[in-house]
Amino acid sequence: MTELPLVLLHAFPLDARMWNAVREPLASHLRVITPDQRGLGRSPLPESGREPGLDDAARDVVALLDRLDLDRVVLGGCSMGGYLAMAVLRLAPDRVGGLVFIDTKATADTPEAAQSRLDVAVRVEQEGIAGWLAEANLPNLLAASTRAERPDVVETVREIIESQPPAGISWTALALRTRPDSLDLLRDAVVPALVVVGEEDPITPVEAASAMVEAMPGATLVVLPGAGHLTPLEDPAGVVEAILSWYPATHEK
Repeated sequence: MTELPLVLLHAFPLDARMWNAVREPLASHLRVITPDQRGLGRSPLPESGREPGLDDAARDVVALLDRLDLDRVVLGGCSMGGYLAMAVLRLAPDRVGGLVFIDTKATADTPEAAQSRLDVAVRVEQEGIAGWLAEANLPNLLAASTRAERPDVVETVREIIESQPPAGISWTALALRTRPDSLDLLRDAVVPALVVVGEEDPITPVEAASAMVEAMPGATLVVLPGAGHLTPLEDPAGVVEAILSWYPATHEK
């Protein structure tokens, strides 16, 4: 295994278990690292006097690379994980040797989306997450065909969401609403990039993926039919094939 390690950052409001179906197939070819992000899964939410922001989560990722003695990695993320990958690229571009963006976008939240995230944080702080957070998110996270025909995937996503610490959900919702537009950042990136998107993704649609590819000369776009916003769960074989087919491009220089 001479290739750069692959770090995959998960979506919101999930944790690193969303990579379970792709981790083993990828790990037979590459070193794969799938951390939980702060406040989610098994990762604690550190005490901080600062307003929630992805910069702190990005510093967590860089600290993880330091602990693992990794100078450079291929950094990937799904949805929020993509936003976090961009924050790491902004913070420490020398640590990033390639980018894998899965069902994500480079634009900032609209005012409406930012307000929606604030509403989520307030409701979580008042009520917790039981009984509503999973149901509110499932229609946007999974393609209609997945929800209708694959109850196992639906139940997996529901279980992951319902097991999250409410404080982490609230912190992350607030952090996401203030992220900057990153298209200029991607235009300046000089590393190979792969963009994967589900054809039926309603949150970060094919148009958003195409805009990222246009910003990064030489980037590769893969559209997975029949999948929604969580392609690593809906079409894990497609995601694995896309990553492994592209991965040698990270070592052409």
